[in-house]
Amino acid sequence: MNDDAFIVYRSSFLARTAMMTITEIMKYLPHRYPMLLVDRIIEIDEAGQRIVGIKNVSANEQFFQGHFPGAPVMPGVLIVEAMAQCGAILGLRSMPDRDKKLFLFGGVDKARFPPAGHPGRPVTSRM
Repeated sequence: MNDDAFIVYRSSFLARTAMMTITEIMKYLPHRYPMLLVDRIIEIDEAGQRIVGIKNVSANEQFFQGHFPGAPVMPGVLIVEAMAQCGAILGLRSMPDRDKKLFLFGGVDKARFPPAGHPGRPVTSRM
């Protein structure tokens, strides 16, 4: 690939992706620890139809104390909540006066769970 083709490819890739850090995420969501379940956004497409978020699951998470001792697994309801938080970010990005809005979780259709969230393994939410 020549340099010109690489630049076009790279700018095309960057145009359809975005990166949000935890600081930027906190500007969109009212959630805070321990209920903020999105650590970063690694992709948002140009049309605002797709988002990919990451929750870095640590051994220090409170829910691992009882779910399950000796075989820690992130509870499915928290994985769904992480997905809902990614969806809220996607919806709020283009909403005027978003700081005056509150997204509430309404339901899930056809959700598929990633491999169980274990300490040290990130949970990826794709919508």
